[in-house]
Amino acid sequence: MQQADHNAFKAVMHGVYALYGKDISPGVMDIWWSAMRPFDLAAFRDAMNRHATDPDRGQFLPKPADVIRLMVGSTQDTALIAWAKVDRAVRSVGTYASVVFDDPIIHAVISDMGGWVSMGQRGEDEWPFVAREFENRYRGYRTRGTAGAYPRTLTGIAESGNALTGFKTQPPVLIGDERAAQSVLAAGSTQPKLTWRSAGEQLPSLAYLARELEKGDA
Repeated sequence: MQQADHNAFKAVMHGVYALYGKDISPGVMDIWWSAMRPFDLAAFRDAMNRHATDPDRGQFLPKPADVIRLMVGSTQDTALIAWAKVDRAVRSVGTYASVVFDDPIIHAVISDMGGWVSMGQRGEDEWPFVAREFENRYRGYRTRGTAGAYPRTLTGIAESGNALTGFKTQPPVLIGDERAAQSVLAAGSTQPKLTWRSAGEQLPSLAYLARELEKGDA
């Protein structure tokens, strides 16, 4: 929501609290406004309506967490959706190409787990454990409500090798909603998080570099 939506937002809040026979204090209004600002006014209004008509929870005055859950699902739901995107991208795009997802938290989590190249080196027997780690980390970020500083792209093997040789790199592959992925790209940091990588994890990039050097000598 934008500042221009503030009056409409306050009208919804006063109406909801009146429905439950309550008055809303300025302090509580400020807490709601801070919690709801990342969301669209229409989505917020729709979520309030759905809460009020929910046979199981509608008799209780909503809290911000109730409304956010209706708008974006639980952290478990969103973690599963995010992992499905990552799993599909690893299998269909691969980790030679650099990628940009439409969710900055995906970038933060993959960076914490060693980077995009590292994801492609996990075997099928490891995959269920990788999925569980990803989902737990993702839920942690969602609970905090921010991805923090995250790398604007998840660098693949080809870009890593080209950066070492000075060759031109290809644009990253956009994963998911293209407009949202462009926003993630624009808002991300050009300085990746510092993560420890073993020599084994760097072998694909080094092998790619060796092949490119061989081409140059040919």
